[in-house]
Amino acid sequence: MSGPLLSATGVEKAYGHTPALNGASFSIRAGEVVAVMGPSGSGKSTLLHCMAGIVRPDAGRIDYDGRELSAMGDHERSSLRRTDFGFIFQFGQLVPELTCAENVALPLRMNGMRRRPAERRAKEWLERLEVDDVSRQRPGEVSGGQGQRVAVARALVTEPRVVFADEPTGALDSLNGERVMRLLMDAARDTSAAVVLVTHEARVAAYSDREIVVRDGTVRDLAGVA
Repeated sequence: MSGPLLSATGVEKAYGHTPALNGASFSIRAGEVVAVMGPSGSGKSTLLHCMAGIVRPDAGRIDYDGRELSAMGDHERSSLRRTDFGFIFQFGQLVPELTCAENVALPLRMNGMRRRPAERRAKEWLERLEVDDVSRQRPGEVSGGQGQRVAVARALVTEPRVVFADEPTGALDSLNGERVMRLLMDAARDTSAAVVLVTHEARVAAYSDREIVVRDGTVRDLAGVA
């Protein structure tokens, strides 16, 4: 693909009278890893949520694979989040009542895959992320680093085209953070997934192909790429 896979153009978003994004524009190509940096409250997480179709912008547009994502209905955007998009959050957000293997299989089951093939694929991804030994344990029974690798496996099990990672190492020590990032980057590149990586840590941003900075709701591309 020569053009961007996912782009935001002139996006504005406010919460009440508080502006979060003020004409933000940003694009990412297939297979590219872009770090979105900025201070707390700068609008970087809001930009991620708009680009993922979680929230609608007040103005501007989001385009995904030649379609205007921001004009889609709730059902269509929800479907994309199950099939084309993967999500990794700072605290994993695993379902505590399910085993780690069941957590990873959950997106597949929600897409209609039968239990046994879904669990087989989940175990393959747990092995790939080096946590197959905790497959039968529940999230509360594993370490933070193990839990976050389970969350990465869950995000990638559907082989999404775009992975949104919001401070994926923010709750981890440096050693576990490096391990999670290494495994995430290896797996994403193997599947040719684009990664939108929200972080305030330079060592995490160093894994990206390109860095942008969000400040006061606007975007500055450090590479000078539109």
